[in-house]
Amino acid sequence: MSEILMNVGKRIREIRKAQGLSQSALAEKCGFTFSYIGGVERAEKNISLLNLEKIAEGLDVGVHQFFTYSYQYEQLPTNEKVIQEIVSMLVRHDVQTIEMAKNILSEVLKHSRK
Repeated sequence: MSEILMNVGKRIREIRKAQGLSQSALAEKCGFTFSYIGGVERAEKNISLLNLEKIAEGLDVGVHQFFTYSYQYEQLPTNEKVIQEIVSMLVRHDVQTIEMAKNILSEVLKHSRK
């Protein structure tokens, strides 16, 4: 099994789960079957660049996100992992929603320092 297919598949799974999507939901957004998404995540499918682009669009991320491999993520300290998860959640929202989340986080942090 190819290492690049394994790493990209793991990364797709990480991003999908961070967004709270099932394989079926992602497949529907991309025009694939859930079994295809599962095969990609398990590195059983040699995904084309066009299909990788469709999955990136379905997840509302850039294709480059799939090449920030999980082993780099696993080596992050816990607080940085949580920050990465927050970024993954925010990236699919509009600017107004992200600004609102920032304001809420700012208020929470102000009160936690007291």
